[in-house]
Amino acid sequence: MARIAERLASGPTLSFEFFPPKTAGAQLTLGRTIAAVEPLKPDFVSVTYGAGGSDRHRTGDVVTWMRRETDLEPMAHLTCVGHHRDDVASLLVEYRRLGVENILALGGDPPKDGDVAGDYQFASDLIADVAAPGCFSVGVAAHPEMHPRSPDRASDRRHLADKLSVADFAVTQFFFEVEHYIRLVDELSDLGVDKPVVPGVMPIANLAPIQRMAAMNGTEIPKWLGERIAAADDPAEVARIGTEVAIDLAGQLLAAGAPGIHLYTLNRPDAAQRVCAALDLRHD
Repeated sequence: MARIAERLASGPTLSFEFFPPKTAGAQLTLGRTIAAVEPLKPDFVSVTYGAGGSDRHRTGDVVTWMRRETDLEPMAHLTCVGHHRDDVASLLVEYRRLGVENILALGGDPPKDGDVAGDYQFASDLIADVAAPGCFSVGVAAHPEMHPRSPDRASDRRHLADKLSVADFAVTQFFFEVEHYIRLVDELSDLGVDKPVVPGVMPIANLAPIQRMAAMNGTEIPKWLGERIAAADDPAEVARIGTEVAIDLAGQLLAAGAPGIHLYTLNRPDAAQRVCAALDLRHD
């Protein structure tokens, strides 16, 4: 049973996110990370895309390698920015050939040069094309604190509800307080949505890059968390605090009924291993 929708229906899932390496050294780092977390037996792992699909081929390479060389179930990210329907159709055929059954269909970030020419204007268009063959379990992104480009909270939730009327599940951007997730799920429920929403948890190892990502994603770093990390004496203490906060948040989310935990690894295994050990998330 490889489809994520089916795994979510069977009980809480464990999953990790990786990004494609751009150098030989980064490739080795990713390989070591995957080797370290594979014994945790996650239900699936996701592989990201760069802005405007800049990592498209790298994403495909990593997914292909995982499918052939590991027991991991990959979920490939696919963005609509800068892509044409023929290209997407060809890529989906290749994924089917490889036995990949899970796609995270996203709007995507515009490339730095601003060239977003393509056939897709909205993520909903891409979602429809990915779902149409009936070969994939389709996921979408959710922003607990609202997408940064949404005009208001109500329209943000309606847009997500529309996507989930076609897709099978959602995976959230990272956030740091459980109330954001609970409110998101309640708001979707009010709109008649009961598809599973898997919360994304980011163990902080270095505050600066997380601040940059948070600014892009519309995520607030709570004052209490920023102050606690700022008071840390060294990088090891920052990582310890970040992991402790992630463990606490993941525990609260599971207690609140979350259908799983999706850990953003940043291609490092240590924090993911510690979170799983603390919460007994290893799957047998």
